[in-house]
Amino acid sequence: MYVGGLALFNVAVLYAFKPETITALSTTFSQYCTNSTATGGVITGTPQDCFDTIVTISIPTVAFLGLFVSLFFSGILGTSYERIPGKSRVIKGELMAVIVGFCLLLIGLSGAYFTYNTAIIMNVFFVGWTAVFGFLLGRLYTRYTRTVNFQSQDPSLLKIIVDGKDRTGRESTFATTSTHRLRAQVAEDASFKGWQAVGEITLEDTRSFETTMEVKGNGALNALVGKKY
Repeated sequence: MYVGGLALFNVAVLYAFKPETITALSTTFSQYCTNSTATGGVITGTPQDCFDTIVTISIPTVAFLGLFVSLFFSGILGTSYERIPGKSRVIKGELMAVIVGFCLLLIGLSGAYFTYNTAIIMNVFFVGWTAVFGFLLGRLYTRYTRTVNFQSQDPSLLKIIVDGKDRTGRESTFATTSTHRLRAQVAEDASFKGWQAVGEITLEDTRSFETTMEVKGNGALNALVGKKY
């Protein structure tokens, strides 16, 4: 949605200011867009040819490359949601959107414009569209994920390991209807007492120190432990 919207708006702006753009291509970029024959006998093409190439090839290529940038940072949001600064989902989404937008600007994938007017319009749209992208990124992330709070009765005696990671005392997000490996890491002088699931959390075996957890909705998971006597 993000890079596709940028590309479509970019094309619309170029067509809206086509006479100005054609003039700019024939002057500022005359070495590429003229009717003359370049060194070596290669015809570079007319300004109209350049315009058509930009609209049909250059902008779609930029959008395709920008897609991977946005997917990369969206993936970081998904795998590191709890560690991203910000208390609300929208703030986290906006932060990632700003990073995506900055990277697109840095590597020249934010759009193609050749006149002052098109540059102003594209930059204003780019800022606003990036803000919309961040808002939707945050909202959609929590739409398809659920939170689980992991608490140990005594963290010094038992740690909660989910998919190989220590989640003790943390609230973590998981994809809806996903399943995960759950293990209680118990100290030598302690005894595992079982699991207590609250909310829409389902366990395969509440008495086993190693089991499977299915996340159907928000909830909490408590691990019970006691000292050996």
